[in-house]
Amino acid sequence: MPTRKSNNFNDSKRSNVRSRKSDDKPVSKTRPTTPKEPAKKVTSKEGPKFAKKEEAPKKNTGALPYKRAPLKKAKPPRPVGQAPAPIDRPEAEKDTVRLNKFLAHAGIAARRKADMMIEQGLVSVNGLVVREMGYRVKPDDIIRYKDKVIKQKTNFVYILLNKPSGYITTTTDDRERRTVMEFVADATKERVYPVGRLDRQTTGLLLLTNDGDLAQQLSHPSHKVEKVYQVQLDRPLTPKDEEAIRNGLKLEDGVAIVDDLAFIKASNRAELGIVIHIGRNRIVRRIFEHLGYTVEKLDRTVYAGMTKRLLPRGKYRLLNENEISFLKRRSYK
Repeated sequence: MPTRKSNNFNDSKRSNVRSRKSDDKPVSKTRPTTPKEPAKKVTSKEGPKFAKKEEAPKKNTGALPYKRAPLKKAKPPRPVGQAPAPIDRPEAEKDTVRLNKFLAHAGIAARRKADMMIEQGLVSVNGLVVREMGYRVKPDDIIRYKDKVIKQKTNFVYILLNKPSGYITTTTDDRERRTVMEFVADATKERVYPVGRLDRQTTGLLLLTNDGDLAQQLSHPSHKVEKVYQVQLDRPLTPKDEEAIRNGLKLEDGVAIVDDLAFIKASNRAELGIVIHIGRNRIVRRIFEHLGYTVEKLDRTVYAGMTKRLLPRGKYRLLNENEISFLKRRSYK
């Protein structure tokens, strides 16, 4: 059988190609890439950074970059407890006070409102109407507001006392009974006296002062000073008697007018509150006694807008400037 002659050239070529393919590693068709770093986000606060130019060093001339203000001499410290030096006023203005301040301290009105009164011509000094802002008055000047003389302020004292039972409302007593003055003996060195009266068994608010004008104005019926009493009766008040009290009872010294009447608890008609402005002697007790009731307890809780809140029985306190001004303002209405 005939044999095929081998082509030495072709066979050697094929064998060489096979050997190269088997020995070489497969080559990737894509280019090798290196991992990229994530790009930094530029925030609004931090902008892109650029290379700064190198600045030439400044020459030191010894001068400051700004103009320095001249230094102020420090005042020597005032010794502790020493008051500031008084204002050096002219001789004519010494011992004087501004008119609006005088009216405010007298309780007529606040300073701004006092300025309006002066501008309207409602205030006179020594008989002459004053409209000048900042006018100063002397201690011997006579000041009038609506034709009413306003006295210069002196060392007035105003005391509010929560009176207990068993004490009479007088400064002294011939029968040596205990008086309300025992509770305010250490309150002031000034001579004070009660405004109005509370009978011996009645408890509650009592005002003591040495301001005679204010005491007279608060006691006068025309000013209608409001007083609130808490009443404890021996038996419940009937609706018929309640209506009679509201309409005004006719007593031996005139009609007793009651501003308001209310029960503290709806289920207890023997305990009630009553509001009056009349200041006749023992008027609350007489109203109920006229109808056949007995007043077992009587306590004044409000007087001229003052209350006995946080004031224990038998204790007193001095009124503050706002309360004094309030009492005086209402007395000039």
